[in-house]
Amino acid sequence: MKRYFLILAAAAIGLAACNPSAKKEGDTMTDSTALKAIDDTSFSKYISVLASDDFEGRKPFTTGETKTINYLEAEFKKAGLKPGNGDSYFQKVPMVDIMSTPAGDMQIKGASGSLSLKYLDDFVAATRHVKPQVKVENSDIVFAGYGIVAPEYKWNDYAGLNVKGKTVVVMVNDPGFSDTTLFKGKTMTYYGRWTYKFEEAARQGASGIIIIHDTAPASYPWTVIRSGWSKSKLYLAAADNNSSRVPVEGWITSDVAKKLFKLAGKPADLLQQAGKPDFKPIDLGLKLSITLNNTIKRSTSNNVAAILPGSKRADEYIIYSGHWDHLGKGEAVNGDSIYNGAVDNATGTAALLVLAHAFKKLPTPPERSILFIALTAEEQGLLGSEYYSAHPLVSVNKTVADINIDAMEASGKTKDIVAIGYGQSELETYLEEAAKKQGRVVVKDPNPSAGSYFRSDHFNFAKVGIPSIFTGNGIDNIAHGKEWGKKQQEDYNENRYHAPADNFEPEKWDFSGMVEDLRLLFDVGEKLSNETTFPGWKEGSEFKAIREKSLQ
Repeated sequence: MKRYFLILAAAAIGLAACNPSAKKEGDTMTDSTALKAIDDTSFSKYISVLASDDFEGRKPFTTGETKTINYLEAEFKKAGLKPGNGDSYFQKVPMVDIMSTPAGDMQIKGASGSLSLKYLDDFVAATRHVKPQVKVENSDIVFAGYGIVAPEYKWNDYAGLNVKGKTVVVMVNDPGFSDTTLFKGKTMTYYGRWTYKFEEAARQGASGIIIIHDTAPASYPWTVIRSGWSKSKLYLAAADNNSSRVPVEGWITSDVAKKLFKLAGKPADLLQQAGKPDFKPIDLGLKLSITLNNTIKRSTSNNVAAILPGSKRADEYIIYSGHWDHLGKGEAVNGDSIYNGAVDNATGTAALLVLAHAFKKLPTPPERSILFIALTAEEQGLLGSEYYSAHPLVSVNKTVADINIDAMEASGKTKDIVAIGYGQSELETYLEEAAKKQGRVVVKDPNPSAGSYFRSDHFNFAKVGIPSIFTGNGIDNIAHGKEWGKKQQEDYNENRYHAPADNFEPEKWDFSGMVEDLRLLFDVGEKLSNETTFPGWKEGSEFKAIREKSLQ
């Protein structure tokens, strides 16, 4: 009889081990039924709709937005999720759409000659000022290095410089790109982002700011600048109609920059000089003139939010975010003018819907609530997440983490997964544990100089202190190896990123890697949703102090 009971006990233990729903306190075993809901069929179903020509590239303020947000609302309802904003699935985001069109060439004049720059080929320019016309006439041009003021790095490109009424020309990225002993070396800081440079020029009172494009430090070719700036641009509505911002913002090609310095009689190595800590800004002795005519449209876009309420601590939230928007219609390339954004970011938007169904299939609901939010206007400067961070739908100090999903590539399974901005938060430990279950490893961003941590929506969650994680596609492809995987990403960046060629091609796509990555992120979120602790930022993170203050 004793032997009989021992056999029964052993069998019970075995059955418990095989039963996905048999969890002990703190156990993070993921339910197999929920995981199976994350598959290529569900991904394909959603992406085929979101990336279709019928959705017109999903640009805010267009019929493409209307179709997109209504589709997302309907699908969140089908998944059984509740509205994320009271009784509504929408969070209205007031914005202004400005189409800035140069009245002619950009004119550069100096004592020894002049330059007449062609729109889109040589330069792009726009304004945030909500007025019919903006003019900059005979504005003195100053080369201000990287255009950075960073006391913690003992760097000030504006030291002793008064740029009121002047136009500053600055370099892309930060000094660490060329000299790894400066800033964070090859890992771009926020000071290297073009958005920061525009912000700093405004604080300095400049009338114009022009960034010199260079493919390597920018991490994208001129065609990306050209396609993005050939269309109207969206900005969050502001009480001052953005009059505090620089009147004219823009870019020039690296070839134009060389002509500019030559016209000014400056040495060819001026850009290299600007990377030295003792560099001082230089008045180029040139004057810039340009007139921008604006077509203005005020409207309201929408974040789409849905909630799966928690079973025990419903006032604590895990956020899954991803932007639904892309670039709409624009300059035709090979006869195609619809920028469908299949990878960027129909994949991430589809992932939110797939995750919603997966969490609903758990035999035991998560103890914390899950907020799924599809954000607007990421492509216009992270505007939807910026608005959310200023007007959160759930309390920031009760928000445990943000898991952001953007641009999942369909190249197959990889041995690795990239943690963008590795070293920032304790969420990386959760990521590593989930990756280990799949026999994979978490690696650092192979191209940290691209500043990817500041280029997607998680950044705005991080800015208000919410621990945020953003993963990139692995490179070490299981079937084809590292070099092949690297070439796939290079091909996407060079030929499809922000181009009409970013189309959904199911016959060519290998969903297996996307499925595995999303299952991993599901695992991370499920574990977080059943804990009582809050992950934090690591020592040295610029977001640590903000978080600690919000939790007091």
